[in-house]
Amino acid sequence: MTRVDRLIALALGESDTVIELEDGDACRHAIDLMTDQTRNTLEMISRDLDARLLDRSPFLDALNRLCNRNRLARVRILVQDPAAAVRCGHRLIELGRRLSSSIEFRQPHPDYRHYNEAFLVADGCGYLHRPLADRYEGTVNFNDRVQARRYQDFFTEVWERSEPHPELRRLHI
Repeated sequence: MTRVDRLIALALGESDTVIELEDGDACRHAIDLMTDQTRNTLEMISRDLDARLLDRSPFLDALNRLCNRNRLARVRILVQDPAAAVRCGHRLIELGRRLSSSIEFRQPHPDYRHYNEAFLVADGCGYLHRPLADRYEGTVNFNDRVQARRYQDFFTEVWERSEPHPELRRLHI
């Protein structure tokens, strides 16, 4: 059974199995699957909103479903360097502008500018972590509340010291 096949059987909040992600395909599949199963909260730190992961229909559709099926859903995204994503018309930014009551972007305080990891926490129980934000290697676990909480605590620390980035929230009329 391949790692991607093992991911298919995982359920958010139920499957406590660490899966090693070795390439972009596995990482994309894990992000799509976890986002599709998220019911309430999604928190993410990204260096530049990697388009190969986050500017794709399967991920964006799952995020859109999350926000539309739960009007109280909360998606918070910290992005270190949003300039290229803004310039290229990244679809996640456009979705965030359309669903601004559910999706919020911030740019981390300069004290965190050298942080070069990427992670996602879903519903406080599942996580996907890449130790190097520009690489796809990492781990995913759909039910490890202790580790998810560690990532969430760090996320909250950074979020509280961050500011909304004007280009990430601006509406084009």
